[in-house]
Amino acid sequence: MDTVKKVCFYGPESTGKSTMAMSMARIYNTVFVPEVSKEFISSNNFSLEDIIRIGHAQTERILDAVKLANKIVFCDTDLITTQIYCRHYLKTVPDVLMTLEKKISFDRYFLFDIDVPWVADGLRDLGGQRTEMLQIFKEELKIRNINYTLVKGDWEERAQIIQKEVNLLLT
Repeated sequence: MDTVKKVCFYGPESTGKSTMAMSMARIYNTVFVPEVSKEFISSNNFSLEDIIRIGHAQTERILDAVKLANKIVFCDTDLITTQIYCRHYLKTVPDVLMTLEKKISFDRYFLFDIDVPWVADGLRDLGGQRTEMLQIFKEELKIRNINYTLVKGDWEERAQIIQKEVNLLLT
C-alpha cells in the first residue's frame, strides 16, 4: 500500500479534473476518487456540518481507494479544495478540515488551468471568477510549499502533460 502513488487533480471548477481522473484511471488500469461533494450537495446552499461530512467522506474514499489501486490512484480533489470552497461560501474553515488534510500526502499535484470553456452543471456558479479562483488555488499550494505541474491546453495536450509526469512518477 505504501508503494501506491497518490495524484491530486486540483484547481477551479470546470477545468476537466473529473473527466481526466476517470480517463487516467482507465489508461493506467487503476481507480480514481471522485469529488464526493457532488454526492452530498445539490446546490451551494450548504452548512458547515455538510462540509465536515464531505471532508470526512473524501478522506475515507481516498484511503479506501489506495487499498484497491494498481500502483497509482487519481483523486479528483483534496481537502485544500474543500477548505477553499468552505471559506468562499461560508466565510470560515473548521479546524477539522486542516486535520483531515494532514491524513493524506499526495505524491503529485496537477493544477488545472482555466484555459478551457466553463460549463454550467447546476452546481458550478463561479464562471465569472475563474481568474480569481485560480490565484486562490495557486496561493494555497504556495503557502504549503507544494510543487505542482500546470495542466493546460486542449484535452489532448492536458492528457499528454499528465501522462508524461505520471510515467516519471511510476518509474
